[in-house]
Amino acid sequence: MAQKIDPIRSTTPEAIELAQKLCAEARFGALAVLDPGTGAPYVSRVATCTGEENSPVILVSELSHHTKCLIKDPRCSILLGEPGRGDPLAHPRVTLSCIARRMVKDDPDAETITARFLARHPKAKLYASFADFFFFRLNVLSAALNGGFGKAFNLTGDEFRRGH
Repeated sequence: MAQKIDPIRSTTPEAIELAQKLCAEARFGALAVLDPGTGAPYVSRVATCTGEENSPVILVSELSHHTKCLIKDPRCSILLGEPGRGDPLAHPRVTLSCIARRMVKDDPDAETITARFLARHPKAKLYASFADFFFFRLNVLSAALNGGFGKAFNLTGDEFRRGH
């Protein structure tokens, strides 16, 4: 009987660095939430930037379905990493399991987050100040990194946020 090989490698500083880099460089991600009406997963593309401890930050409208879902159940995940030339599955990507926390206007870092987000997404200046728009910080619980073929790692939230 053939011995099963665990495809998940031991976490390394390089894996943590790659996961953090994918998050820091991401402009967009696929956000997965749970639909409160059906319990089914719902995925939407969102614009991102990073906040403290490498946490992704998204700007959303109260009118969007994914925002309504996050308000009812803050559990979510986000897939980050852009495919390049050739096989899209050969390029690194990271899935972050998170708890979303709505940021309020008087959060201590609200001004910094707004400036960082608008620097990355200048067109968002057109709507970022609308009354129905606000930020969510995605607090990372764990990360699943696929660094390319044969390079899979599971990171804890602490490893992702702070490194080794």
